[in-house]
This record gives sequence, C-alpha cells and structure tokens, in this order.
Amino acid sequence: MLKRYALSDAQWERIKHLLPGQAGHVGANSPDTRLFVDAVLYRYRSGIPWRDLPERFGDFRNIHQRHTRWCKSGVWQRVFETIASSADNEYVMIDSTIVKAHQHSAGGRKKGEQQAQALGRSRGGLSTKIHATVDAQGQPTRVCLTGGQALDLDGADVLLPDNAGRTLIADKGYDAMQRVVTPALRAGKTVVIPTIRDGRRQRNFDRSLYRLRHHIENFFARLKQWRGIATRYDKTARRFLGAIHLICAIDWLAPFTDTP
Repeated sequence: MLKRYALSDAQWERIKHLLPGQAGHVGANSPDTRLFVDAVLYRYRSGIPWRDLPERFGDFRNIHQRHTRWCKSGVWQRVFETIASSADNEYVMIDSTIVKAHQHSAGGRKKGEQQAQALGRSRGGLSTKIHATVDAQGQPTRVCLTGGQALDLDGADVLLPDNAGRTLIADKGYDAMQRVVTPALRAGKTVVIPTIRDGRRQRNFDRSLYRLRHHIENFFARLKQWRGIATRYDKTARRFLGAIHLICAIDWLAPFTDTP
C-alpha cells in the first residue's frame, strides 16, 4: 500500500521522469520536486488547509501555487494517463459518486460560475459528482466532474466515447439507448446494463459479469480514503480534478512499495 503521507522510493522512481523540473527538462531543475509531491499528497490525505502543512514542506503558499500551475498545465492528468495506458481493456465499468462540497469550496467563484466549477445542489446540499471508468482490474482509466445534481449520463457522454473497453458494465442509471447502449453496440462492445423496470423492452445481460461492478465501487472507496477528496475543499474544479488525477495515478502505483 501507499505510505499514508508520502511516496515510497519505488513509487517515486515510477513517476519522477514524468514530472517537470527533472534532468533533461527545459529550464532549471527543481531538487525539491519529490518533497512537493509528498506535500500535495499529505494535504489531500489529511484534508487539512494548505496553511496547516507541516513546516518541513516549506512555504505553503509556494506549494499551493505550484499545485495550481500543474493542474492548469495538465501535469497531473498526463502522469495519470501515462500510467493508465497499460489498462486491462477486457471490461470497462462506469459509475459516479457524490462528494459534499465544504463551504470554503464556494468562496472563489464569481456570480454565475457555480456550474462551471462543478458545484451543484443535490439532496445533501452543495456537492460535486465524480464520474469515473475503471478497467477489468478495477484501476481508474478516466475521470470527470459535474455538479452534484447532474445525471450519471452526463458523465457517460464525456467518458465513454472512444473508450477501449470491449465490454461495458454499468448499472440501470446508464440504460439509455441513444446516449449509451446504441453507441456501444455500434462500436462492437458487449453491453452489460440491466434495463429499468418500466422499460418497454427488457434487454438480456450477463448477470455473472454484472457482479464485477463491485470493482468500481471498490475504487471509489479507495478514493474517498483521501479526506481532501471525500470532502471537496478546492474552490476550482480544475484544482480538484488535478488532485483526483494525481491520486488515481498513485492508485495504480499501490503495489510498488519496495525499492526496485
């Protein structure tokens, strides 16, 4: 498992060449890159405010600004996508989970921008919905955000096109012929989605394969072990999604705990 607040040597070796500030990159090298990554992980694992980071990480303002820049430039997303390129595409599973948004997460938006920041009103109040796909081994492959009131299908519109999974597994929330089922069938995929109870035509599906859907539930359970993800404190969707990309990459690296 990942150490609670820092990368192991083996995990660092797996990602360091993907990060700016390393030998061979344009510009000055940054000798504290590993310490910075550990600081970001510490913040999201513990859920503390940036200003409460331990002093050993340095000035929290610099860490926060650097994290924001890396989210904006897509560094964390590229790290995640590179690591996830080895996904087992026998199956693709899709689902979503809602996380409550802390009052601090709404402080940075301007009037009319709430929806753009993936914030919305659901039954539990202000919230964000995390949509994700996982591969046959339950490892994350794609993620996106919407407001908490959004439909699961809104995430499917983003995550499913061009997905490499050969069999699509999802719950009844994705039983939409025009938006999910028909495009998947046209792409040559096997569809394992039960039909809604009042559907005019009940579609047969492989119930044994449907039981594999617990893999994506397990992924969301692992994701919410990070307190800064289980409750959203970030004011911008870009920064929150960047953190999720980083943690998804770390989820792939969980087996690497010893020095290679």
